Amino acid sequence: MAKKKLPPAKSSKEKPSKKKPPKENNWLEALIPLFKKYHGKKHPLNYSNTYQLVLAVILSAQDSDRHINALSPAFFKEFPSLKVLAKATPESLYPLIGSVRNFANKATWLISLAQTVKDDKNIPTTLEELTALSGIGRKSANVIISETGGTMEGVIVDLHVLRVAPRLGIAQGTNPVKIEKQLMEKVPQQYWKDLGMSLTFLGREICRPTDPKCPECPVNNACEYYKNQ
Repeated sequence: MAKKKLPPAKSSKEKPSKKKPPKENNWLEALIPLFKKYHGKKHPLNYSNTYQLVLAVILSAQDSDRHINALSPAFFKEFPSLKVLAKATPESLYPLIGSVRNFANKATWLISLAQTVKDDKNIPTTLEELTALSGIGRKSANVIISETGGTMEGVIVDLHVLRVAPRLGIAQGTNPVKIEKQLMEKVPQQYWKDLGMSLTFLGREICRPTDPKCPECPVNNACEYYKNQ
């Protein structure tokens, strides 16, 4: 009976095969369904003009949009413009915003901003100018530019985006500035407005901190979290 031939032994010098690295997502392509879902959706803060927008954005930092929407009509009735607000004192704002988180500092920032800008028509529209004002950081400035139709110089990174972006895999880390930079590198500037607001709404409605609704997510085919479930 003929003996079966054994396969030749592998040479000890033979290099093990290397696994191909995972294919990098085309993030713009992956995010288009998300942009379509949320494009044109109204910002959660209620406002009628740029003055009201700026103040609402400052007041809403570390607070809820719903809370600010509830108290802002009375505030804007009492202080309808920067000119009027500039004549006030921080203490005079307390009865109207005393329930807002960090209200004392915010009252000081609002008065300082009003006295610096002086008139509603002088409210700046660039990232550099806005962030030079009291109470306005990069996130707030990006919101104001986005809502007033200006040229986006960055991407809105709020608490929702800070959570959602790493979960998707489009960015890594916990630093808002570094997250923003990564987002800006992955998606062309013309989509930065849609990118920030879409990720924000995704985090509010679908990609919740616990029990995210992954099957409903329009970008689950590119999501690292979903792939690893």
